[in-house]
Amino acid sequence: MTDQAWTRMPLVALDLEGTGSQDRDQEAILEIALVRLVDGSPDMATAYDTLINPGRPVPRRPWISTGLNDDTLKDAPRPEQIDNALVTRVEGRYLVGHNIGVDDKLLRLRHPRVAPAGLIDTLRLARALNVPGPKNLGALLGRFELRDRVDKLVPGGRPHRALWDAVAAALLLWELTDRGGITSWSALRSAAGKGVPPERQEQETLF
Repeated sequence: MTDQAWTRMPLVALDLEGTGSQDRDQEAILEIALVRLVDGSPDMATAYDTLINPGRPVPRRPWISTGLNDDTLKDAPRPEQIDNALVTRVEGRYLVGHNIGVDDKLLRLRHPRVAPAGLIDTLRLARALNVPGPKNLGALLGRFELRDRVDKLVPGGRPHRALWDAVAAALLLWELTDRGGITSWSALRSAAGKGVPPERQEQETLF
């Protein structure tokens, strides 16, 4: 089978906002966004994002957005109420994100039925391409002048909120592959791919 262009693969950008890894197995998801990539670009018409009521008080921590608090989350759906929606949108697709392993770990913890085919990490890709300077998401968006594009696609959004960061990762993926001359799925997977635990793997289909 000949290699596919990466833009034809079933990809969905993911971002989670949680209470923090120091909560260990008690870490809660407060917000989640999933954005399908169509021909390599974020499809905003089908984007999914929602606040989540964790069922317990939200701690005050500097990295938790001021928009994610007890008042704003009290009427949001509970995790079990969005489980089917996540399964439908992720199953058999590759998750794209910046340092995606962190998000995937929390997703597995709270929604073990969700079964991505694999992971594509834009942080790993930036390192593979030897992009100079800091490689956090904000720094890379600034380097490649992508912030305004994210703002246009997510009106009223802002960094460190799930939809804004998911779209940012999707645009960053395109920018990095373009600059790195990466066009094939095999090349992208080699540079940026990460596996998922065997119990969550789906049979891979190149289409």
